[in-house]
Amino acid sequence: MKLTQTLLSAALALALSGAAVAAITPDEAKKLGTTLTAVGAEKAGNKDGTIPEYTGGLTTAPAGFKPGDGIRPNPFASEKPRLVIDAKNLAQHADKLTEGTKALLQKYPTFRVDVYPTHRSVAFPRFVADNTAKSATQAKTNNDGRSIEGAHAGFPFPIPKTGYEAMWNHLVRYNGQAYEVKYRNLNVDASGRTTLATEGVNVQEYPFWDATKTSAETYWRIKNTYTGPARRAGEALLIVDPLDIGTKDRRAWTYLPGQRRVKVAPDLSHDTPNPGTAGGNTFDDIFIFIGSMDRFDFKLVGKKEMVVPYNAYSAVYQAKQDDLLKPNHLNPDLVRWELHRVWVVEATLREGKRHVYSKRTFYLDEDSWAALASDQYDARGQLYRAGFAYMAPSYDLPAPYTDMFGHYDLVAGIYSLTGFAAETGGMRQTKPLTDRDWSPDSLAGSGIR
Repeated sequence: MKLTQTLLSAALALALSGAAVAAITPDEAKKLGTTLTAVGAEKAGNKDGTIPEYTGGLTTAPAGFKPGDGIRPNPFASEKPRLVIDAKNLAQHADKLTEGTKALLQKYPTFRVDVYPTHRSVAFPRFVADNTAKSATQAKTNNDGRSIEGAHAGFPFPIPKTGYEAMWNHLVRYNGQAYEVKYRNLNVDASGRTTLATEGVNVQEYPFWDATKTSAETYWRIKNTYTGPARRAGEALLIVDPLDIGTKDRRAWTYLPGQRRVKVAPDLSHDTPNPGTAGGNTFDDIFIFIGSMDRFDFKLVGKKEMVVPYNAYSAVYQAKQDDLLKPNHLNPDLVRWELHRVWVVEATLREGKRHVYSKRTFYLDEDSWAALASDQYDARGQLYRAGFAYMAPSYDLPAPYTDMFGHYDLVAGIYSLTGFAAETGGMRQTKPLTDRDWSPDSLAGSGIR
């Protein structure tokens, strides 16, 4: 009996640590496509009907959409909020709100949460479902949860057992294999003044999702070419993240036109202030979280019904900059919130590791695996920043899209918005670049001044 308890304790400790663990069993995998969706979400709606059954997502473009266009019309433009949450009724709905959302409601009288009818609009190409079923019984984590193997072109852990597995689903999330955005990153200070942090052209690829191949070493890579403000025009950066990030680590380079040279940039990670937002968040705040998981212990808390930004087409594709960015917070008239089930993951700073955050809580959408919100705490354990990603699925691919995101600094009273592209052409799906285009030497040629 004592030996059995010891073995069970050891197995539990191994699972919680994120070390290599066995994939799910074939019997567990049979739930995919039956009681669960192809990527692991609960297919059924909730008891009171405020979350509907999943029926395949949104795959038909609304009237007015032009194939190939980067701007996507709002298919739910005629809907009205079913509920409005503000400081007065906050307590009544507190169990459905992130800590960051509650803090904003308490701090700013003009902030409110307009909750619209829930639409489970996320959809994927057929190959995503097929490959997720294959990966489910083969994928596993290594290097204390930091690396994965046994998965390609499908979600590796549709039925996650650890926080690391859930976060890997977010890291490799499917937005399409390759796309381009002409974007603006904007900061709003405590006085309400909006400043352009950076603007430029952003090219992203997920080689992990190349269904014509059977494997990939890299899961994500990005190339930014800055066109503004004037002092930064011509700068460029390149980042490549491998699936085996536990042993190979991130590779990053920058190009500075004043020096006319490409430099290795090992500090473009973790809590380095993000130069793309003029320090408005950390580098691993990008997309709510990106990069290596070596500085925190990630615990899978469970699933919960939460109000999060969702189907935010008005903010992502239709808004004007001056209408969207208001003093203290985004314009509540333009931000759509919905009730969805999310996986909650808590990240606690490891002993002996350094980071500006001591704790982070992530909220991952069950239908897309994208992180839609986060709460970040400082060294004193006080809520420091709140992050939100604004989901607007690409019904034309189909694929989710959450690359417009922002962070509120609750201490300084400022906020940043990253990836605003409504006035610059939106997001366009593209063909993958050649490997030569992803070499450090390519940066010098892409810089413009």
